[in-house]
Amino acid sequence: MEIAMVSEHASPLATLGGVDAGGQNVHVAALSAALADRGHTVTVYTRRDDASLPVRVPLRPGVDVVHVDAGPARHVPKDDLLPYMSTFAQVLASEWFVDRPDVVHGHFWMSGHATVDAVNQVQARTGGTRIPVVQTFHALGVVKRRHQGTADTSPAEREWLEPAVGRSADQVVATCSDEAFELKSLGVPLRSISVVPCGVDVELFRPDGPVEERGRTFRVLTASRLVQRKGVGTTIAAVAQLVAAGRDVELVIVGGAGTAGADLPDDPEYQRLDALARDLGIRDHVSFRGQLAQEAMGAVYRSADVVVCAPWYEPFGIVPLEAMACGVPLVASRVGGLIDTVVEDATGLHVEPRDEDGLATALGGLLDDPERRAAYARAGRRRAESRYTWQKVATDTERVYERLVAGGRVRPVRPVGGIGAAPTTTRIPDSVRPAEEQLADAALPITERNAR
Repeated sequence: MEIAMVSEHASPLATLGGVDAGGQNVHVAALSAALADRGHTVTVYTRRDDASLPVRVPLRPGVDVVHVDAGPARHVPKDDLLPYMSTFAQVLASEWFVDRPDVVHGHFWMSGHATVDAVNQVQARTGGTRIPVVQTFHALGVVKRRHQGTADTSPAEREWLEPAVGRSADQVVATCSDEAFELKSLGVPLRSISVVPCGVDVELFRPDGPVEERGRTFRVLTASRLVQRKGVGTTIAAVAQLVAAGRDVELVIVGGAGTAGADLPDDPEYQRLDALARDLGIRDHVSFRGQLAQEAMGAVYRSADVVVCAPWYEPFGIVPLEAMACGVPLVASRVGGLIDTVVEDATGLHVEPRDEDGLATALGGLLDDPERRAAYARAGRRRAESRYTWQKVATDTERVYERLVAGGRVRPVRPVGGIGAAPTTTRIPDSVRPAEEQLADAALPITERNAR
């Protein structure tokens, strides 16, 4: 198949060291590569944020990145890009009118907005069947607003445009069961939802390999960008309880500044966390490492007894996959994608978000039980290999594409802004997916615990 990926702010080239490298960049790059390995041709369309970038850059055999001129050729925060999406869509439509892809896959809500606009323009000019549209949101604005409130920097238009994109796409790929329920509450039809998780490079992240030296008996690791919602403060407070109880434990915090362009010492969240560790009397037990390259993370993961992921909310979360692939047990918040990826009392433990006492209890129990840690580690590696390889993710995504292309399940032209179906709060039944096999080996069935 000829596959067009649209990722307006997250270029797969940024995974090679750009300042905006993150989960979506890695996802688009790795999924595109795995699809190319399966014989498909993939073109990734992303906004030009540097005037020196060529129009087309080969990422690897079978994958090209096309830079679209939409807005100034410099970095623009993703929440400020909406005014340029009309131009972005016009460029996409011109490209696809000449070279029509078999399927288009939008990543993030603004990409989806531009994608639906573009395929509708092509449809209006050519007639016939609309190009099939697949959408992955990576994060939902309704969830972000629920947890961040007035701190949410998304444009106001996201509130109605994002659900409209979901209802207009031919298939929406949710990365976890929790997201599937959120999509249903936004009015996305059940028949249009598939669940395919994010993936992990199980060759880069593996149990064997170099292990970083540590300075204390036990090591707890957390890895995230330094923003308050990631719950690093909760982890510091929990480790302080362990130290107060007499355990010789260190906390390693990997992650860059939460403020764009800030050096770690100048970042407000780093300063808050540093002050918290000092106030709790454990600053000499805490190490801030800043951002590390993916290639360096394996040795850090393998040096830890337990990896903690304690966010207030998390759309999916890549860190648990990397930890499991490295054979390290987890303690994670019972939120979002972490509900699916971390299997309770099999690969790790769940705690409630912002519960430092519960986190301290879970950590203490694991640190005191090396046999249980080893069992979780073995199960985690098996789980990463069986469910979360990029090859598996690409195969499941390919099935979504093939059902649309072969089955003709393509919706008629409907402008995104004109879709007015009211959201519903109906609970999703236990068969959220249109293809049963996509959830056959998932960690947990969709149950009443997810009901909205």
